[in-house]
Amino acid sequence: MKRTAPTTPIKLAKKEPVIRTVNLSKIYPNRGVPVPAVRGVDLEVGDGEFVAIMGPSGSGKSTLVHMMGGLDTSTGGEIWLDGRRVDTLSESRRAVLRREKIGFVFQFFNLVANMTVADNVELPALLSGVSPKEARSRREYLLAELGLAERADASPAMLSGGEQQRVALARALSNRPSVLLADEPTGNLDSRNTRDVLRLLGEVHKEGQTIVMVTHEARVASLADRVVCLVDGQIVDDGAISRPRRRPDGAVGDVVDLGG
Repeated sequence: MKRTAPTTPIKLAKKEPVIRTVNLSKIYPNRGVPVPAVRGVDLEVGDGEFVAIMGPSGSGKSTLVHMMGGLDTSTGGEIWLDGRRVDTLSESRRAVLRREKIGFVFQFFNLVANMTVADNVELPALLSGVSPKEARSRREYLLAELGLAERADASPAMLSGGEQQRVALARALSNRPSVLLADEPTGNLDSRNTRDVLRLLGEVHKEGQTIVMVTHEARVASLADRVVCLVDGQIVDDGAISRPRRRPDGAVGDVVDLGG
């Protein structure tokens, strides 16, 4: 009987995180006294993952996300994006990186006031080198998905707060970013517009978009796959969120569990 050689199990290589920080820190000088805002943060965000960053005011949430996106420089540590170290890049190279790899959604929208909705959405794609035809096609798709197709020629001043935030989301997604960074995206919205923006974030996440979102609201954070909690610039908890399970008949709402 012919013997066959034993097979060796194939080890699959671990996929590189989309974004990773190593011992990341940020210290601000205050009248000669160093004030640490972020202290030794190690964080990995996988491809297609949705991570919410929570913590009290002044805990370093926004500072951390701004450093991850190249909007602020670090004092120490490392930042890696798509397998490339980026914290050592010059300001001009970081600007290119932001155009090509990162989408931002801010609490205060930051739309260009003298440009139409269409131009606001197309601009990041054009700056990243996409052809005008492709940028227009992407803009039309995004505005239609966000229910804003009829507002394409309007100026930001003509829009409600919820509409402006949806435009900001479309703009952030126009260059097909590796990661979407959202800093308190619902902070200035009423409950109805908050629901709309969260629904849209959930939909783009289902399509595979990697998202890192800063929030102080547990209800908003429950949309994520993981919640990272910061206190005094340090990670004190990092846990997965189990999906909602139904309450018994007669009870109201769902239960969302934070996994340890």
